[in-house]
Amino acid sequence: MLPSQEAAKIYHDNYMRNSRAIGVLWAIFTICFAIINVVVFIQPYWIGDSVSTPQVGYFGLFHQCVGRGPHNRELTCTGSFAEFSSIPSGAFKAASVFVFLSMVLILGCIACMALFFFCNTATVYKTCAWMQLLCAVCLVLGCIIFPDGWDAEVVRDLCGEETGKYTLGNCSVRWSYILAIIGILDALILSFLAFVLGNRQNNMFLEERKADNNKGEGWIRPKQDCISERAPFSLHNALLLTRTHWVLAKSSSVGNRVPFQTQTSNDQNTSYL
Repeated sequence: MLPSQEAAKIYHDNYMRNSRAIGVLWAIFTICFAIINVVVFIQPYWIGDSVSTPQVGYFGLFHQCVGRGPHNRELTCTGSFAEFSSIPSGAFKAASVFVFLSMVLILGCIACMALFFFCNTATVYKTCAWMQLLCAVCLVLGCIIFPDGWDAEVVRDLCGEETGKYTLGNCSVRWSYILAIIGILDALILSFLAFVLGNRQNNMFLEERKADNNKGEGWIRPKQDCISERAPFSLHNALLLTRTHWVLAKSSSVGNRVPFQTQTSNDQNTSYL
């Protein structure tokens, strides 16, 4: 193996090893992001009470728990995604739908990872990248639309009269809302990484195909050159042998000694039969 070929092989092996390692990390972080997305959708801790609120309570996308008085720590919880009409605000309903779509997309992305065993790797990476990008878009829409429902009556009862659209009043943002914003950044990074991995897989496939073609030409070309160099000499000898056999056959039929010539590549001899 030539030094250049050996260096190319080492580079290719390192390239493959690094790509696989990055792909495994991408898959692990995708699963982690899916868990984050499910938690964000289910948990009702998007906004909640603070020290200044007249009563305790907290709100999620479709589920809310509110206390009955300033000194009563017992909470009454209502709302369910299955009972869509129980959601107190149209903005909360829209935000719930978009976050639900983002959860479905990321779970579908995890399901698509099984296609790595059956389909082209680059195609699977790019399909997952588009799904993660759409997931990020849905999360962005959910996070933007959710504050539009803060003017609902049940929210104003908890957070005070100053509460309105995109104005939280005496309440505060809880960890689920912050986790949703972090999830947006996570989805965008994962989508970008999946696009990069898909393009690298395409380039790797083209390089391997080119290397296979060059390897095939390297075996065929010397054989063709060898045939082309030896073909004229072989054809010349074949013509001489054919002429010799023709003269021998003719002389045997006539019964006379017929002179004929045999010529080789180096000298010329004449004999008689």
